[in-house]
Amino acid sequence: MDEHGYVTSFDRKYATTVMLILASLVMIVMYVEGMLTPSLPAIQADFGVTQAQVSLVLASYMIGGVALTPVAGKLGDIYGKKKILTVVILIYAIAVATTGFSPNFTFMVISRGIQGIGMAIMPLGMSLVREEFPKDMIPKAQSIISAMFGAGFAVSLPLGSFVSNDLGWRWTYHSAVPVVFVLAIVSVLYIRESRFNKPEAKVDIMGATILALLLTLLVLSLSEGSYWGWTSLGTIAFALGGLALIAPLIYYELDYSKRGGDAIINFKLLARRNVLVANVALSITGLAMFLAMQALTYRFIYPVPAGFGLSILDTGLSLIPFAIGMIIFGPITGILVNRTGVKKISFVGALVTAFGFLLQATLPDYVGVLVCEFVTGAGMAILNASVINLIVLTVNPREMGIATALNGTFRSLGSSIGAPVAGSMLSTFTAIFLISGSIHGSVVSFPVVFPASIAYEYIFAAAAVLFLIVAVATVFAQEVLGKSELKEKLKSMRAAGMGSHSDSVEVKDIAEP
Repeated sequence: MDEHGYVTSFDRKYATTVMLILASLVMIVMYVEGMLTPSLPAIQADFGVTQAQVSLVLASYMIGGVALTPVAGKLGDIYGKKKILTVVILIYAIAVATTGFSPNFTFMVISRGIQGIGMAIMPLGMSLVREEFPKDMIPKAQSIISAMFGAGFAVSLPLGSFVSNDLGWRWTYHSAVPVVFVLAIVSVLYIRESRFNKPEAKVDIMGATILALLLTLLVLSLSEGSYWGWTSLGTIAFALGGLALIAPLIYYELDYSKRGGDAIINFKLLARRNVLVANVALSITGLAMFLAMQALTYRFIYPVPAGFGLSILDTGLSLIPFAIGMIIFGPITGILVNRTGVKKISFVGALVTAFGFLLQATLPDYVGVLVCEFVTGAGMAILNASVINLIVLTVNPREMGIATALNGTFRSLGSSIGAPVAGSMLSTFTAIFLISGSIHGSVVSFPVVFPASIAYEYIFAAAAVLFLIVAVATVFAQEVLGKSELKEKLKSMRAAGMGSHSDSVEVKDIAEP
């Protein structure tokens, strides 16, 4: 290790093994999540809930992730990341197995909340990657693992949709359980314990609890608002209750940090420009992605003229262009980011994604939707594979567990809100459509209430605006890779009053591998 905590010599074979195991873990988590998306209308019908209410299936997973990911990250810092990663995978496997047998909707929502611990797999894995790879290889490893998000979707959408279409959505869960348990065993056998730990650290249980309660109240108000009524006492009480917890949460977290604890919302880390920019960017990305993906699912599966009238299987297949865009552009980003730097690539990724969603709002035909999916998938792959480096290459390895957990928290914050917002908009902006059907052999038309086309336009336009905000945020980051990093360091050195002779000496030092 050098003085900044970067690996100077490493075991290439072991590093490759770790990367493959982590990539496989990401794939199976994305498989479980991706296979669920086309099944949302079927789950809604099975349990007799609304479009907004079924969004709790997605939102509860994210809320669980918000509460459990930072706790798992901190426990990884204390007891070792491999130990905690193994425990996380086992809990996740049990939750996945249980969810498939959900007897009612409430049970499923709770089980999905526990399943949210699976979101801790990514930050714990990224921390291990940070400890095993030299600086110049970290972006490549990040891009490969990011590409697995796309690969997971690419596998889950057709396979999960096929299983759900023929055997029912419960079997999509049953099919994943053996794979998760196998990966847990492989992780125990082949991953070494982390190099860094902080046994003296404490876990911020209270902070995690307040944050989870805050999110639960807000998400319930969003998901139930269209059903209870947006001006009803229940909706207003839940929304105000969630908002009222913001101030106590900030006060407690600041006080916890002053007392020497590592808070869930670590304001010391957030004070670093790159950490703040990356967390803001990825939280908005999570919000926009879940906002749009839920809308796309319903657009594909609802009958003509309210949607495209596809089966669960065809809906899953129709979401594959998004995954293909991620698979192709994730690795490409890993190659380019070392040369061009993080800021430029992240900015381009955000713009491409915004452009894709803007087209999605204006192109209502089926082929146009598929093309836009590919564009947004490509843009998200570019953004995700690049912007995460702002955290990984800025934070000291000894703080990596809490830093990546903090990032997971912010990403989950956005994602947990995205699904219920989409469900609320689909339930609020509705229209009456005449749907043809067969009754006793006769074809008849009858009126049915479905989301209006304007609901989809609003959702995709909102996603486009959110990614434009991300693009602006990346401009304020400090470069950590490429020639631009050298320029920024020289600029800061000159601002500190160093002369030209010092500049030449420092350039040599910075340029050395």
